[in-house]
Amino acid sequence: MSLRATQVVETATLPDGREAEIRIGVPQDDYVPARELDTVALELRLDGQVVAALNTVLAPGQDGDAKRLAKEIADGLSSGRLEPTAGALEPLADGQRS
Repeated sequence: MSLRATQVVETATLPDGREAEIRIGVPQDDYVPARELDTVALELRLDGQVVAALNTVLAPGQDGDAKRLAKEIADGLSSGRLEPTAGALEPLADGQRS
């Protein structure tokens, strides 16, 4: 599987009851074919609205790492350890994965 073809999607319920959706994958671009893109983006949606969008250090072939990252973010959001903001998610998006 490649993050070019399929996004990783994870959901979390925030302590205040709102539903969060975490998406990680190669973003679609109408002008550049997906096979030519190497950027893997993280998107956080609350109530269907994008509240954070970040580039990650992941490569398109790192789907397992993307799944772990999405799970880590979902767990952090659910517990209240992470705020649903780009600033809170950026250190995770920028972190090296094995």
